Amino acid sequence: MSKAKTPQLYSRKAPQQARSAELVGAILTAAVQVLDREGAERFTMKRVAERAGVSVGSLYQYFPNKAAILFRLQCDEWRETTGALLKILDDEGAPASERMRALVFAYIRSEVAEAPFREALGEEAPGYRALPEREQTQAEALAALERFVDGLCPRAPTGERALIREVIATTLSSLGETFSRQPRTSGEVEAYAAVVAEMLGVYTAHLDETRRVSGVRENLLGNKP
Repeated sequence: MSKAKTPQLYSRKAPQQARSAELVGAILTAAVQVLDREGAERFTMKRVAERAGVSVGSLYQYFPNKAAILFRLQCDEWRETTGALLKILDDEGAPASERMRALVFAYIRSEVAEAPFREALGEEAPGYRALPEREQTQAEALAALERFVDGLCPRAPTGERALIREVIATTLSSLGETFSRQPRTSGEVEAYAAVVAEMLGVYTAHLDETRRVSGVRENLLGNKP
């Protein structure tokens, strides 16, 4: 029995002129609207073309199939979310607990926002998460989390810092994906994010206080005659 082929997920060509870029932008905007209104099962190239006000042939100039449109939307969302997370985590001027709270809200919102892409792409191309685009954005986010934890617990052993990163990353990814499996209102998203933020915020504040007290103790011992 032969295995089903993975659909082509990459655009046929990149727009070179402003007019072409506008067309692709209109197609992607229409795709989001169709997905929101029709759902993954009724998401088709024809419906996207109708919504964008262009011919189906115009879509095929840039995207070989509906999976490629969905993958482009997902990649754009990954890049946007990763950029927002890096900005939060690398903001050393803000207290660690505040950065953690902002991180949680941004992440939970992004998980809910990308849920339709995740569902539709999972049906069209189950292995899409193993592609380089996903690995790159994940690596960037994890590197930023590593910098955040290193700054939070600079004196902790390497293994302990790795464990802290794992706790934060696993908590966010597991809770975010589970919560976003069902349609959520904006109120539900904010309420859920607030609970998760409180939980991880307390944990972060504890680590921050432990670091501060440890630093004070070391300074006192170092100044001891």
